[in-house]
Amino acid sequence: MAITPTVEPGEPIHAGDRRRSWLVRLALAVATPYRQSAGIARGMLIAGTVLTGLMIILAVFAPLIAPYDFDQVAGDDGQRFAKQAPPSGEHWFGTNVQTFDVFSRVVWGAQTELKVVLLSLALTIVVGVLLGLVSGFVGGWLDRVLVLIMDALFAFPYLLLAIVVSFLLAGKLGSGIVTAAVSVTVVYVPQYFRVVRNSTVSAKEATYVEAARAIGAPPLTIMMRYLFTNVVQSVPVIATLNAADAVGTLAALGFLGYGIQATEASEWGYDLNRAVDDASVGIWWTGAFPGLAIVVLVVGLTLVGEGLNETLNPTLRVRRLLPVVLPPRKPKAAAAEGSGR
Repeated sequence: MAITPTVEPGEPIHAGDRRRSWLVRLALAVATPYRQSAGIARGMLIAGTVLTGLMIILAVFAPLIAPYDFDQVAGDDGQRFAKQAPPSGEHWFGTNVQTFDVFSRVVWGAQTELKVVLLSLALTIVVGVLLGLVSGFVGGWLDRVLVLIMDALFAFPYLLLAIVVSFLLAGKLGSGIVTAAVSVTVVYVPQYFRVVRNSTVSAKEATYVEAARAIGAPPLTIMMRYLFTNVVQSVPVIATLNAADAVGTLAALGFLGYGIQATEASEWGYDLNRAVDDASVGIWWTGAFPGLAIVVLVVGLTLVGEGLNETLNPTLRVRRLLPVVLPPRKPKAAAAEGSGR
């Protein structure tokens, strides 16, 4: 019989055990939406996870999957690739007008998208959540000023705002991943600010917050310990949907010439811009594959976001109902005979 090891009260917990415990909690938190979902929501979650996971695999293992670098124009023998060559065994997706290998550009583009989306989401969540939490809790003139600034940013067309920020930062930071991530960040900060600020305004009057004030808890402790975990419930859903929107915004910036340039990294929107003239003469592969990659990633992230919304949102959540089996009904004569005995 196996004996389960126990930890004595005075025995210290090793760092390895604490790390395993943290990983187990993280895995359970990630798996919870999949276990709670049902029907269409589960289908959207699984389909979106598969599509998004495919693009993540391309991004992480791009050096192993891509046969060439994103800006490579010649083979190992030093001979330059053919211009606008059709798909073949040497170039699976053909080459474009700059003699880049399209397949390599698509694979390296997945890595660029992942870097920009993760960096922009991290900046957006940190800035938007913290400002919304402080604004909703403190109130007063600070709340009015922050609401006015965020409403002004929200009133701008998001693509125009991203273009303006990208243009202003291009001279200082260059046309690279950081500039693109900051441009996308400015667009989505007002959304997180609004959601967190409204949740904080309603939650700061709750009984547990009043109890924390009564025992003398400082404002920072109340915000970070009691309010933060209760006002960020919808942030994962918003982050997933905004990640899909960020991919489209980044592609639009690249298509208009304000995004990442070809010498900095591979970007699908830039490749689509270079492929516009090719479509009119029947060269379809230079624009079809980057466009298909954008569609796959946007659809995958959107399906994950919608599936999480239907699973985690209490107003949309549908619980699975277990079938109820009733015992067979007895005939009246048998019931009367049984009662007579």
